[in-house]
Amino acid sequence: MRIAPKNSHKIRRLTGLALGVLGPALAWAADAPVPNKGDTEWMMTSTALVLLMSVPALGLFYGGLVRTKNMLSVLMQVFVGFSLITVLWCVYGYSLAFTPGNAFFGGFSRLFLAGTFDPATGAFSLASTFSKNTPLYELVYVAFQSTFAAITCCLILGSIVERIKFSGVLIFLVIWFTFSYIPVAHMVWFWAGPDAYSSPDKVEAANATAGYLWQMGALDFAGGTVVHINAGIAGLVGAIVVGKRVGFGKEPMPPHSLTMTMIGASMLWFGWFGFNAGSALEANGSAALAFINTYLATACAVLSWIGCEWLIKGKPSMLGAASGAVAGLVAITPAAGNVGIPGAFVIGLAVGPLCLWGVTGLKKLIKADDSLDVFGVHALGGIFGALMTGIFNAPSLGGPGSTTDWVKGTTGYPGIWQQLGIQAEAVAVVVVWTAVVALIGFYIVKLVVGIRVTEEEEREGLDITSHGERAYDM
Repeated sequence: MRIAPKNSHKIRRLTGLALGVLGPALAWAADAPVPNKGDTEWMMTSTALVLLMSVPALGLFYGGLVRTKNMLSVLMQVFVGFSLITVLWCVYGYSLAFTPGNAFFGGFSRLFLAGTFDPATGAFSLASTFSKNTPLYELVYVAFQSTFAAITCCLILGSIVERIKFSGVLIFLVIWFTFSYIPVAHMVWFWAGPDAYSSPDKVEAANATAGYLWQMGALDFAGGTVVHINAGIAGLVGAIVVGKRVGFGKEPMPPHSLTMTMIGASMLWFGWFGFNAGSALEANGSAALAFINTYLATACAVLSWIGCEWLIKGKPSMLGAASGAVAGLVAITPAAGNVGIPGAFVIGLAVGPLCLWGVTGLKKLIKADDSLDVFGVHALGGIFGALMTGIFNAPSLGGPGSTTDWVKGTTGYPGIWQQLGIQAEAVAVVVVWTAVVALIGFYIVKLVVGIRVTEEEEREGLDITSHGERAYDM
């Protein structure tokens, strides 16, 4: 069923929604616009930067936080999980997420990436960006979006490390990717592209092909809902279903290498410029805004997290600085090109204390063993960033505004309370959707292969018991 769009005479400003919310616009004709070489180079670089965020950055960040006996298992889960989702993305994920279908899923026209390259003529299909007559090679867009899908699935693993079966990880990722990541990406990011709005009589038809949350007017520049809330809620569900680690709350479980965690966090910060600034899909002003906001908000979050930690505990920690950096990156993701510099300052400074409470006070209230605080940082930080996007998108607060009439080429803004309400509704939809899919997915795994290793295997460590190797041989 197609959902009738609100404010159907307008479509949100693309630089405000960013990230490939576009449906692939095929352009085989001889007079079709040619992709800009600078944009193409920037997007391939951004894709490589997002790959770096997972392999090795996320693996090192997560791996340093677990005990020595489980370091290799975490690296394996991230490395193999990323590879698995990349393959599935090219088989069916991209097609179901970014081709026309209905408000929740796309179609099957791009299975196995069919139609993206014609070997007989040497022609490549093109995808829309956020400017009219400014296409991108669709294969570049496929690769860029693939890295987003893969890292999102890997983020979930931080909640359930040190006790889950490797086979269970792989089966769950297939289920969750198919029924949560793909539809959420389609709902938030899929639309017809700016060139579809060539005249007033085509606006309604173009709007009607967009994803459910796009039609609603939800803003998500680079993945606050699609990536962080989606993964963070799934991680919490997993922590509850899988259960607590043996000895949790009774035995010390300190990170075995904060040096590796710091290196991982630093590489995440570096790679995140591809994640956020790349989501502009062009090497332009929107990318520049996303770049500086990502840089600034992260630094602010590092300082606010360790400042609060210093006041509360008496000492600032390296773990706090690294966690603050990730919290800042998470919170600015939906806002990166959607807010101005004032918004970056506020989001970065506020999310540090919020996520510090999330991994301490809130975690104790929930009483779940979310091993590496995926919920406290990614879900909580993502929710905060998504809501703040609705506020600081306002031009009066330095933001670029969120609506564009693509026929007339004019911009506007619906108002802070209206946009904030839309953001809250989008957050609620994603929270419920991913929680239900994750719950079903984990119970399917539990029934099919079992979800946990034995207590004996857990005490010995997953490096040896699951993979027959050790991370360290000293």
